[in-house]
Amino acid sequence: MDKTIKDQLIDTFDDLVSDQKKFKFKRKLCDRNQEPRVRRATIEKIKDSLDLADLMITHFTSNGAVAVTLEILGAIACNAQAKELREKTQQMISVGTPVAQPNEVDLKPSPNDLKTDDYLSDDYPEHFTPSSLSFKDKILKEKGEEVYKQLDKSKRKRLALVITNKNFKKTSLNRKGAEKDEESMECLLRQLDYDVVKHNDLSANQMDEAIKNFAQRDEHKNSDSTFVVLMSHGTLGAISGINYDEKDKDVFLIEKIYKHLNSANCPALIDKPKVILIQACRGEENGRVWVSDGVPQEPMGIEADDFVHKEKDFISLLSCTPDTKSYRHIEFGTFYVRSILKVFRKDAHKDHIE
Repeated sequence: MDKTIKDQLIDTFDDLVSDQKKFKFKRKLCDRNQEPRVRRATIEKIKDSLDLADLMITHFTSNGAVAVTLEILGAIACNAQAKELREKTQQMISVGTPVAQPNEVDLKPSPNDLKTDDYLSDDYPEHFTPSSLSFKDKILKEKGEEVYKQLDKSKRKRLALVITNKNFKKTSLNRKGAEKDEESMECLLRQLDYDVVKHNDLSANQMDEAIKNFAQRDEHKNSDSTFVVLMSHGTLGAISGINYDEKDKDVFLIEKIYKHLNSANCPALIDKPKVILIQACRGEENGRVWVSDGVPQEPMGIEADDFVHKEKDFISLLSCTPDTKSYRHIEFGTFYVRSILKVFRKDAHKDHIE
């Protein structure tokens, strides 16, 4: 079996035979100034090469993990390991995203127009564009009362919840490509400095219980915000549990999210922004065509997917307007999640989240 990028990274870290070299690598990773940065506490939990490879891919994605690893290997004079890793991964990196040389990470801007091809390629930013200090000062001066307080990185503990339903009792409802969305969302949230609590394949009751438990986590006391991400099938105002079928309407009402996270039930998040991301698909009609205002395109393995609440400190970003459908590619995931990745990384440094 051919080795994956993760396998190659594990081999590279195993080749750092001496503890001193491994210590230097982790120290350089900790001291790295470019975003996304990795917290010292996270690095200190690394026990072996597998842990380190997992950390690199989670924080930087596969392509970015190779680039950052090459950068650090060059900085600690492990040139032989860097050369070998570059040679072995050169053909594995996605087309259009070559392996970066040390001290070089390719951040090509994507086109502004929202064409389908933009979401079916890997040509979109892997990292956030940072805000300038002058922009931060300007915003705080002009709109200081509207800006939520951000806690210092050394003191805060951000927590996010991601629930992904992929495998259903009725197998025809299985959501191909959902694992890509989960991977993408976890990477994005970790880049935003959130620890991610993940659940997979839950019934409606289990989703309800998972969100209740998440609302009671002690970490929220030392946090300045939270994200809750739900990805499944659904109908207007509800998310489908994995037992959903014609007879068993196993659905979780979206309204319950706001109930569980409101001031009465989650006092630790009072006056803190709560961002709700919902990708809810209907899924009964497979193989739908992505249709634009122009000539319809040919089918591309895309499946059809199918709410907004106004309450203090909540914002809901949904995959489609009420009574309409959003779309999911069976390999690349949903256009919604890919759009979130693209827009957050490209514009979060200058625009309001809405």
